[in-house]
Amino acid sequence: MKMKISLLLWCLTGCALSCRANIRLPEVLSSNMVLQQQSPVKLWGWADPGERISITTSWDQQVYTVTTAGDAAWVATITTPAAGGPFTITLKGNNTITLQNILLGEVWVCSGQSNMEMCGNWGLKDIKAIQPAAGNNNIRFFKIAKATAAHPQDHLTAQWVACDSAALNTFSAVGYFFGRKLNEQLKVPIGLIDASWGGTAAEVWTPDSIVGNNPVLKEAAAHILPNGMCPHLPGVAWNAMLAPVTRYAIAGVIWYQGENNTGTAATYRLLFTSMIDAWRNAWQQLLPFYFVQIAPFNYREKNTGALLREAQQQSMQHPNTGMVVTTDITGNVYDVHPANKHDVGYRLADWALGETYRRRGFIYKNPLFKEMMIKKDKVIISFENVQEELSIRGDSLTELFIAGNDRQFHPARAIVKKNTLMVWNNKVKQPVAVRYAFSNTAIGNLFSKNGLPVAPFRTDHWEVPTK
Repeated sequence: MKMKISLLLWCLTGCALSCRANIRLPEVLSSNMVLQQQSPVKLWGWADPGERISITTSWDQQVYTVTTAGDAAWVATITTPAAGGPFTITLKGNNTITLQNILLGEVWVCSGQSNMEMCGNWGLKDIKAIQPAAGNNNIRFFKIAKATAAHPQDHLTAQWVACDSAALNTFSAVGYFFGRKLNEQLKVPIGLIDASWGGTAAEVWTPDSIVGNNPVLKEAAAHILPNGMCPHLPGVAWNAMLAPVTRYAIAGVIWYQGENNTGTAATYRLLFTSMIDAWRNAWQQLLPFYFVQIAPFNYREKNTGALLREAQQQSMQHPNTGMVVTTDITGNVYDVHPANKHDVGYRLADWALGETYRRRGFIYKNPLFKEMMIKKDKVIISFENVQEELSIRGDSLTELFIAGNDRQFHPARAIVKKNTLMVWNNKVKQPVAVRYAFSNTAIGNLFSKNGLPVAPFRTDHWEVPTK
């Protein structure tokens, strides 16, 4: 009888021990990852309720402890020192996990639609040219697989890998060139999280509660129709591809999107800035958000691209944002995918270097329209962000128009006077408005002396036809 009881107790004890849950981690917390340097960094996962977990970091041998909550989830906050590595993190509970080859540096999210998604597999010449010598263990990629969900998720499909020629075939080219320049200039490891999907509108990257609770955004979202190749419902990409990593400490975000919102340009500024705020709330920090103004393209509806670019520029009034102008990177307005991703990535990196990392001694802001002053039959245009003087590439300034009270625009002549532009047309005796590169396909030729294009602009607030 005693033997039977002992056997039963042994079986019950053995079963209990075998049923104890192991520590489990989300995919973004793994070997080869880059953690944000000099920051409080969250680690999280799942285990048995009440399970005590110890976490040891190899850079200082500090031991952190956390107890799993009743819902089987746990969260711990560790502190990272200055950039370096490789390091390890060891987690011990019912099981032991050792994360290896960890670097500390700067982590950025790269998101948007196809112009952010484009990679070596798209046949990009600027990627193919550097692939043979692209290996860099101090640049790490986390490429998130495309997915959608009706509600925010805990898991996704991705893994941390070091930059090499093979990884560049599937990772964002803009993200890579951005990260490469940061690595070169900051001399620290760079971690890049790529969550992009061609053909997506900004609504799918915005939590659905933000869109659904705003009547203006909700109505605009109803005009985003499915095209069979990508999602269109608000929040579904956010839920599956970004919500799972919002606990992961990052330095900021770069964004290249807008082409699929040209049909709702009038509400894009509200949508975009609401999306930025939602991301910042999710990460619980005022993230730097640097984005790319869409390039010239022959959209089906007149002026919709110009109006979207205008909405993007207006979004720069939102705090801690910056915009890269791309009117000069394409020679084919019938291709919505400019092949030059090198300059886009480097210009985004310059924004980060200048604003986030406070580097000085270089120019990274595009000239923007500031104000106009009418002097008889001429208009004087002044600009922001012009340190020296403007420069016209070619014999004369193109894509420049002037109008009087009749609102009829005529091609204008112009001369540069240091950092201002004098504009006129002999037929317009009483000018009231000027537009520059303000159309879907306009490729302007006005630059700052260091080679950054002047952003498209208009001085009027008249209704713009789109049909």
